[in-house]
Amino acid sequence: MKIKAGDKLPNSELFYLDEDNVPKKIDIFDFCKNNKTIILGMPGAFTKTCSAIHLPGYVKNYDLALKKGITKIICVAVNDPNVMKAWGKNQNIGEKIFMAGDPFLKFTKAIGAEVDKSAKGLGVRSNRYTMLIENGEVKKIEEEKDTAACELSSAENFLKSI
Repeated sequence: MKIKAGDKLPNSELFYLDEDNVPKKIDIFDFCKNNKTIILGMPGAFTKTCSAIHLPGYVKNYDLALKKGITKIICVAVNDPNVMKAWGKNQNIGEKIFMAGDPFLKFTKAIGAEVDKSAKGLGVRSNRYTMLIENGEVKKIEEEKDTAACELSSAENFLKSI
């Protein structure tokens, strides 16, 4: 990844569905201003490791994140906002995690997290990572070497380290 601790998040659009299922845009930098935010970068909704470990780990450890001063947790995957909302519902995220789609990979490419998984039929995706953002600045980032792994970026390990 080209983004690193000390860098500001880029201005980049992400998409989500509001409570009326209307697609909306947010600017990730603006969304993370004046907050202590965790961004979860995932290769894709409903994929094995994302659905079994990465996302559920942050749902399960939400209270610990709050104790660490986290004000927002955002899950970003290279999917459209409809898929992200359905996945969040499937994972019982409630109000704990904001599900945002990066269908055009604008944010993913801006931070240098894109990875080509075409050989596995997945196309270009995001690598797996977890970032701590304070007021738009990257304070800590853990990126997995392989998208199938979820060790450095897992809730248990990442929250323990902040």
